[in-house]
Amino acid sequence: MNTAPLDSDTDFKPLIKRIDTHCFGCSPSNDVGLQMRFLAGADSVISRLNVPRHLCGWSNIVHGGIVSTILDEVMSWSTIHLLKRVVLTTSITVDFIKPVFAESDITAQGRVLERISDREALMEGVIFNRDGEVCARSRGTFRLFTPEAARKFKLMSDDVLDDFEHFISRPDTGQ
Repeated sequence: MNTAPLDSDTDFKPLIKRIDTHCFGCSPSNDVGLQMRFLAGADSVISRLNVPRHLCGWSNIVHGGIVSTILDEVMSWSTIHLLKRVVLTTSITVDFIKPVFAESDITAQGRVLERISDREALMEGVIFNRDGEVCARSRGTFRLFTPEAARKFKLMSDDVLDDFEHFISRPDTGQ
């Protein structure tokens, strides 16, 4: 992964999703959530955001749980887009390198480190500040499900899975 986020989004296309959940990280209908939007590239997914002040821990530093959520979301959507599967996080580790400040532009980037098997992937997530410095880095293991398997295990409602099926079956994942 680059040591700094890309200067432009020219190599990335908006990752449009129809999946309407109340996810704290990515739902556009969750008024108190992060409402993350994603841009997809050939081998990674990014999200540019500005975390509101009410999600701080100390002073104007974004709470570590929120930083972890951002990393989990960008890794999840990277997995969904790049591997075309419904996912659940199995484990995540986070290294907090520099403070992430509220009300400051940041970029989160996720990519596949390894496809361990048909049902598991190792992912990486990184958060960069507006100066391109790495603020946090994570690794996560994600369980991969086909929509059929997700239905069998009742991971989501049928209408959400229908949206996922439509989303991951398109070559450009939702465009």
